[in-house]
Amino acid sequence: MTVESPIRSISFVGLGLIGMSLLRAIKRSPLAIESNILFQGFDPNFTDSDRQCVEKLGLDRFTADKKTLYKADLIILSAPVEVNIALLDEIKQLAPPATLVSDVSSTKSLIAKRARELDLPFLGMHPMAGKEQQGYHESHEELLRGRRIILCDDNNLLAGDKGSFVIDLLHSAGCTTLTMTPDEHDRIIAKISHLPQLLSTLLMTYCGDSISKSGPGFATLARLAGSSWEIWRDIIATNSDNIAEELECFSKELALLSDEIRQRDLGQIESRFSEANRLYQTLKEMNRS
Repeated sequence: MTVESPIRSISFVGLGLIGMSLLRAIKRSPLAIESNILFQGFDPNFTDSDRQCVEKLGLDRFTADKKTLYKADLIILSAPVEVNIALLDEIKQLAPPATLVSDVSSTKSLIAKRARELDLPFLGMHPMAGKEQQGYHESHEELLRGRRIILCDDNNLLAGDKGSFVIDLLHSAGCTTLTMTPDEHDRIIAKISHLPQLLSTLLMTYCGDSISKSGPGFATLARLAGSSWEIWRDIIATNSDNIAEELECFSKELALLSDEIRQRDLGQIESRFSEANRLYQTLKEMNRS
């Protein structure tokens, strides 16, 4: 006897780069095809032309009706994080109690806290992938293939049928997963994602009067400077303490490096290069696996 899948419908609220890339990756996965999952979604900024385009890219149904949208086994919030947090109240009112709620926000502590206050079954999700360019037209299922997706589970939902099925879906789509708490997530991501973004932004503005003389090395390091403020506004607003702490710690390392260079402490600088080279090779091997 065939066992019915615990997730037969998924609603995406927000159909931008990450939301549509995740939708496309999951929809083409063997498990989603086998389970005949319905993919529906909504984006308040879409025109009729946008709607037609995302339906061609894999969305089964675009709906502005909130009761229809939230009547799903899994809701994935893919708007900016402060919008996602605000939507939880609406979901609490309109979604069935058994609906699993997730998101793809780059911060997790505040949205998880609000979900706990509302007693929603919430599973945070953060795909570690992206581009400087935004919008569904930049989306692609390959954007997530081989990428890690961090799952933040405060309520042991991953041990249940739906949570376990979410992991299976992500693996079937070619992703890898790891778990951590929302607070741990925000501390770590402040260092490995939010700090690099702000350093790239600051580097570009600091060197702005000289970029006409720069080469490809500078362009590689400054790539993140092309990221959208519309996305990063909410990220900074919802993780400001962790980001500020990482900036302060990094500024101390910059001061130490400046002093080493001024003192011509070439041995210490060489050790920094050696350790950075070793870690870079580790990073390359991780991204190949």
